[in-house]
Amino acid sequence: MNASRIALVTGANQGLGRALAEGLAARMDPDDLVLLTGRSHQRVSDAAREVAQLPGTRSHVQGQVLDVTDTDDIARLADELRARHGGVDVVLSNAVARLLPEESQAERADEFIDVSNTATHAILRSFGSVLRPGGRLIVVASSLGTLGHLDPRLHHLFDGASLDQVEYAVESWRSAIHNRTAEEAGWPRWLNVPSKVAQVAAVRAVAAERRERDLADGTLIASVCPGMVDTATSRPWFSDFSQAQSPSEAARAVLDLVFTEHVDPALYGELVRFGKALPWHDGTPPVEQDRLLRP
Repeated sequence: MNASRIALVTGANQGLGRALAEGLAARMDPDDLVLLTGRSHQRVSDAAREVAQLPGTRSHVQGQVLDVTDTDDIARLADELRARHGGVDVVLSNAVARLLPEESQAERADEFIDVSNTATHAILRSFGSVLRPGGRLIVVASSLGTLGHLDPRLHHLFDGASLDQVEYAVESWRSAIHNRTAEEAGWPRWLNVPSKVAQVAAVRAVAAERRERDLADGTLIASVCPGMVDTATSRPWFSDFSQAQSPSEAARAVLDLVFTEHVDPALYGELVRFGKALPWHDGTPPVEQDRLLRP
């Protein structure tokens, strides 16, 4: 089909990713196409069919198998969308590996880093190059992604870093975990913190290189914190969900950023929560959480 606009969501089978796909399909036009992606062909097909049949859906919806841990698979899909449609207009990078508090952080490190960080780097590289003028490339992160959540000894690895340097820092962290030197070097035990900081740093690195050109043509690259969301991924980590949002509620602020008519330069390249940029250097290391986790 010859779609007017192309949108892609990773990790879209359930939770926030599914809500983002539903929101895109409801807000985009009948000639547009939303690609709902995931690793399982059956789950992706089922989810795409269900979203397509929702009463509020306006655009076309298709399932697309994509293994975000396979960087070649990401590059192939980006090239395919460039060849078939001339590029892509919206990319929402949302894939995450579910992790439980009672699980060993070290034993799950490779999978977690591959899904959250290696994939983010590949998406920024491959889809950044096929993003059409006026497009949106948004990485779903967390307020834990501000630099202050890391030990000050680690700040230089991410502050003002290029994407290559962020990748090197992530692989150094991975090696330190396997060599059992991570805590000695200042890395927190909780994988989610360095992972989110690295995601935000990767977005900042790519945005710094493109800022002038992107702002001139209305393109937005940013990371977002959707706030606390009541999902199977977050449930094991928090006891009080009285203020938590449903996935659909959390998706609204992210989608408002996607569909904003004019790009605010103050938000470009930043970590955005409910329409405002979070200061990059804010935050404190998660000492209490680390005490509760297995190495």
